[in-house]
Amino acid sequence: MRARRTRKQPIDAYADPGPPDCRGGWSYLWWLTCRQPGRALAGAALASVWMVLLAVAPYLLSRAVDDGLERGDTAALAGWTAALFLVGAFNAWVSIMRHRTMTRLRMDANFRTVKVVVGHAVRLGAALPRRIGAGEVVTIGVGDVQTIAMSLTVIGPGIGSVVVYVVVAGVLLSVSPLLAAVVLLGMPVIAVLVGPLMGRLQGAEGEYRERQGVLTARIGDLAGGLRVLNGLGGKGLFADAFHRDSQRLRAQGYRVGSVTSWMQALGVGLPTVFLAVVTWLAARLAAQGELTVGELVSVYGYVAVLVGPVAFIVDMGYQLSRGVVAARRVVRLLRLEPDPDAGTTDAPDGPSELYDPASGVRVVPGLLTALAGARPADTAAVIDRLGRYGPTDVTWGGVRLDEVRSARVRERILVADNEADLFAGSLRELVGGRGAPSPAEIDRALRAAAAEDIVQGLPDGLDSPVAARGRSLSGGQRQRVRLVRALLADPEVLLAVEPTSALDAHTEAAIAERLREARADRTTVVTSSSPLLLDHADRVLYLVDGKVAASGRHQVLLETEPGYRALVARDVDGAEGAEGAEGAEGAEGAEGAEGGTAEDTDAEGAVR
Repeated sequence: MRARRTRKQPIDAYADPGPPDCRGGWSYLWWLTCRQPGRALAGAALASVWMVLLAVAPYLLSRAVDDGLERGDTAALAGWTAALFLVGAFNAWVSIMRHRTMTRLRMDANFRTVKVVVGHAVRLGAALPRRIGAGEVVTIGVGDVQTIAMSLTVIGPGIGSVVVYVVVAGVLLSVSPLLAAVVLLGMPVIAVLVGPLMGRLQGAEGEYRERQGVLTARIGDLAGGLRVLNGLGGKGLFADAFHRDSQRLRAQGYRVGSVTSWMQALGVGLPTVFLAVVTWLAARLAAQGELTVGELVSVYGYVAVLVGPVAFIVDMGYQLSRGVVAARRVVRLLRLEPDPDAGTTDAPDGPSELYDPASGVRVVPGLLTALAGARPADTAAVIDRLGRYGPTDVTWGGVRLDEVRSARVRERILVADNEADLFAGSLRELVGGRGAPSPAEIDRALRAAAAEDIVQGLPDGLDSPVAARGRSLSGGQRQRVRLVRALLADPEVLLAVEPTSALDAHTEAAIAERLREARADRTTVVTSSSPLLLDHADRVLYLVDGKVAASGRHQVLLETEPGYRALVARDVDGAEGAEGAEGAEGAEGAEGAEGGTAEDTDAEGAVR
């Protein structure tokens, strides 16, 4: 069934796009064209035939006038009229096929660019947000891809315009060398007038795209951090900065519009000048008896036909100028290299100990280990090193983690952090990922994450759609959905950053109790300062300034470590305890500004 649909469908959105040419914007556009040579040649041929047949119509009309009307030959008039009708009908069909072909060319370029960009973004992985801003990626996906695709649709009409221009000049040469010379001199005039504007358009368009990327990034920051801004009283300051950036973008947009308007004006004005000059010359020649009435009509028709090709040529310059600017931005993204993978050895056989010498954290296989620290950044940095998301000296079963092949690390070690996104789709697709978990597995994961009520509250249960970034869910619901997804992945080692920070105490207690059972005999590391979660951990590592200061069970640390007690129980006995309490309160205050600990917060936790 699928093979039959593929044969009918001219565009395969899932095929391998091939290696792109990243030498520059023009090279990338040429690569897109060469990836579908059949459509490009067919589009050029159909456009050429279409425009040449448009020029044939004035010739047929002149013959009908000279051979039929002037001579009073009804048969000749009927014959030339029938020929004119047949040519017009056939040309209408050619025009339809040309439009279809160029639409397929555009759609192929669109899908191919999307696949290339998305594929490269996946290869970059965690390095993507460090190499390029989110606004830049959004601008490429929303605007540049469409601009590139549209720029290729002018290939057919552009080539056809050049062909018909030469054909009309040749026909006019047989009528009047003077008229042919005027037409032929028109192309250099267009190049002289439009050429500098194309250069200015590329510069203005490039700067506009840069500013647009910055502003898009600000919009994303505003949408994600409005609650924080309100809590800190910084909404007005951010609004002023956004206003200034938007004003600069508007001013740059006016500059782009100014150049664009001149190019479009020339696209309409130059053909009009051609029409006026050539018609005036032809009328003078007819008055002097050098042209027949039919030839005068045909010359007028030829020049009228040239209005379209000349406009197409100017539009081709405009579209290609915008397309090459967009292609340069895509190429700049494609030139980014992922983090180097120097790993050459295989992962250790079976569950093995992870050891981070920078912090002293030692993760024993098969246990639920908790990292507790006054500064969440310290515990998150340990998780990044244990998950190999950055420079690391961690050893895994005695082997340096950065010497193990990256693919093997990702297969067995999963980091669930607060930065990755939830993609749009059904809840079942969202939690299942690329696997196909059974209903029983989903039910177990939902129970472990205390997320059964989420499914029950949605109209279609697991098949209910979820908006991009999980915006249709509350902050606590998003956090539990991410935990469900992590549990269904069932990695050998799960490293979770603050998996319950956005939940109420009752839900957090349920997850703390069920998580240990769900991950029995599997290695799990969580970062948290919540006593509800710490109390169920097999082993707690207390970090001070990013290093392990004490380890043991939660109750033991409460009795023996004042700093730990101050962190998790808000006890302020002693100077060290006061320091810990201050750090904990600062962290808790920041969490509260970001969304608090209630179920309706906007905490952003995700599986990376």
